[in-house]
Amino acid sequence: MTQRIPESQRTPETRTPETQPDSVQSRMAVPDTALLALLGSHDESLRTAEELLEADVHVRGNELTLTGVPADVAFAERVFTELITLAERGQHVGSDTVRRTVEMLTEDDPATATIRGESPAEVLSLDILSRRGKTIRPKTLNQKRYVDAIDAHTIVFGIGPAGTGKTYLAMAKAVQALQAKMVNRIILTRPAVEAGERLGYLPGTLYEKIDPYLRPLYDALHDMLDPESIPKLIAAGTIEVAPLAYMRGRTLNDAFIILDEAQNTTPEQMKMFLTRLGFGSKIVVTGDVTQIDLPNSARSGLQVVQDILFGVDDVHFAELSSSDVVRHRLVGDIVDAYARFDAASQRPDLRSAAPRTGPPQDRRSRRR
Repeated sequence: MTQRIPESQRTPETRTPETQPDSVQSRMAVPDTALLALLGSHDESLRTAEELLEADVHVRGNELTLTGVPADVAFAERVFTELITLAERGQHVGSDTVRRTVEMLTEDDPATATIRGESPAEVLSLDILSRRGKTIRPKTLNQKRYVDAIDAHTIVFGIGPAGTGKTYLAMAKAVQALQAKMVNRIILTRPAVEAGERLGYLPGTLYEKIDPYLRPLYDALHDMLDPESIPKLIAAGTIEVAPLAYMRGRTLNDAFIILDEAQNTTPEQMKMFLTRLGFGSKIVVTGDVTQIDLPNSARSGLQVVQDILFGVDDVHFAELSSSDVVRHRLVGDIVDAYARFDAASQRPDLRSAAPRTGPPQDRRSRRR
């Protein structure tokens, strides 16, 4: 319910910037079952909402009052409607949830989001996998679209910067498919390209050398399965973690196959990998085209494949951006800063203006 505050009911003391003649006021009733979850610990969620919203927010009992210009109040109503829906579903409504909700409603067309079933409440309450009280869910609209694409297509490419959940969500969908008996095994692979280090100098056998390189995939598995069960599943071949070179000559049936760090494949390796697809299988390819470690400036197979397979039926390219980063807030800012630096470095007229961390002599002195 939104109502304009009559000028006659305002006193000089109450004519604040939020209660100018064009201000409106809206009151929302918050169900008892959602009130505590909505406010958060020590009113943390409410304070975050107050920081992010232009409308003035007040809570008295079970009534939420929003005051401000009509557009700001209408936006705040939509935000709190989504948050109340999440709270009624038993979801934790923390500061991060409030921020994600505001971001989604700011960036996306609200009418389209509602029609497509992609409102913030739908995105943030989509359970993929649960274990020991921890539930894996998409946290942004693009992440939900990525997860939906994995359900709908046989081959999906998840392309985006570090921290956007490309590999983690793909792993969660793989474990979900295995538990639902939609596939018989999970195959996880990465190209053995070093990011500046040399695996050959590492001690041990070949498997011991590549183990650190595949460790991020093992770490994700430990989040999703009982650690005690993982060695047994690997020994039985239900889960296979191997370098990309080990895929040559194979046909992979009834499997959920994930190729991670695909930006470090050559075009030939990418073709070899994609043609391993067998019956009843699904492929998810993840990578970040801004972090290519191939030697001699070789072109990445992940870059080439977008041109080759664009428009092919049952192949989907999901784009993630810095706004989908779910690590520390600074990670998204770092990704954007590097993108701006790279863009400036590629333009001759802006190279001299590219930001620097200090003169060369200062950087040398810091290394000493």
